[in-house]
Amino acid sequence: MREILELLERDASLSHDTVATMLGLPRDEVDARIAEWERSGVIRRHKAVVDWARYEDGGNGHSGAGRAGAQVTAFIDVSVAPARGVGFDDVAARISRFDEVRDCYLVSGGHDLRCTVVGPDIRAISDFVSQKLSTIDRVRSTATHFVLATHKRDGDSFAEPEPDHRLPVTP
Repeated sequence: MREILELLERDASLSHDTVATMLGLPRDEVDARIAEWERSGVIRRHKAVVDWARYEDGGNGHSGAGRAGAQVTAFIDVSVAPARGVGFDDVAARISRFDEVRDCYLVSGGHDLRCTVVGPDIRAISDFVSQKLSTIDRVRSTATHFVLATHKRDGDSFAEPEPDHRLPVTP
């Protein structure tokens, strides 16, 4: 029932009743499948996509961009010398264990791994790269790209909808 997973991936807040109704399935079947996928690790977690730039901090006038605890995001491309029998997997697993690392992918192109890293500021990410990431055995080089603005994440556009400039029509 791939359709259940596709619906939940798009909107994790859907109730099991809603999913069952949308797919024409019995509620108990949806409950059982979701419970099994959660137990087996197919469903890793449920999450919300937050536009932090729109968040107002308790009405004190601080927007998301200037709030305490704001995070800077960077994409870090990593070149790794592969090892016999493990390729890049052991280095990727080690990098993935750092709390700062949100994502780690094996990619094609000029680098071997692409990581998404977050920190409280640019200096923290710089320190992470120089003190932790670049000191890992077989890491040959890194290239850091800081996120300046988010326009779309996880399939959700953060752009304001275009205003409708059409004239109203009356019957």
